[in-house]
Amino acid sequence: MSNANAGAKETLPEGLAALMARAGSARGPAPVERWDPPYCGEIDMRIAADGRWFYEGGPIGRERLVRLFSTVLRRDEDGHHYLVTPVERVRITVEDAPFLAVELHAQGEGRDQRLTLRTNVGDVVEVGPDTPLRFEDEAQTGGLKPYVRVRGRLDALLSRPLLYQLAEHFREEEIGGEAVLGAWSNGVFFPASAGGGMIARDAFSAVGEGAR
Repeated sequence: MSNANAGAKETLPEGLAALMARAGSARGPAPVERWDPPYCGEIDMRIAADGRWFYEGGPIGRERLVRLFSTVLRRDEDGHHYLVTPVERVRITVEDAPFLAVELHAQGEGRDQRLTLRTNVGDVVEVGPDTPLRFEDEAQTGGLKPYVRVRGRLDALLSRPLLYQLAEHFREEEIGGEAVLGAWSNGVFFPASAGGGMIARDAFSAVGEGAR
């Protein structure tokens, strides 16, 4: 066990320390959106851009503990990420998205396609209106970074291999007289462009439907 794990109980706020003591007993995300505890400051916990979690500079090596912390993670309207229990809310640092999508399954084709993603902390997400795909420009490469909404305001970044796999399921649709590349899932089209949003199947013309 790393030092980050060994000393965590002694330095974490009371509510999170109690949560850590129950590591392994979590059954899905906690109802953090319904909790309104007081803000108790910022702790030295960081989620790196590659999805790894760190505490006081050292990696959190216990996958079970990382998954437990992920169940009480919340992103608020201020754009910051917090670990939330019924008695406290503490801010942590997230370099990019808090989760990383590591597996993709596609069922069906074209406008009947359904895309399902699994994250590094065990969430399974079926892409659709409530859990959309979005794309952002990546300044370093000039390419695109795809994200999927997991729950609440929390997103997962698709890993690079997954982006290539996702691209295999892209197709062109005519939007505003132009051919737009993107992905279908659950009756919604997600253009592969920054700020592309999503377009429901009903928004496409009957002519377009005939070209399925």
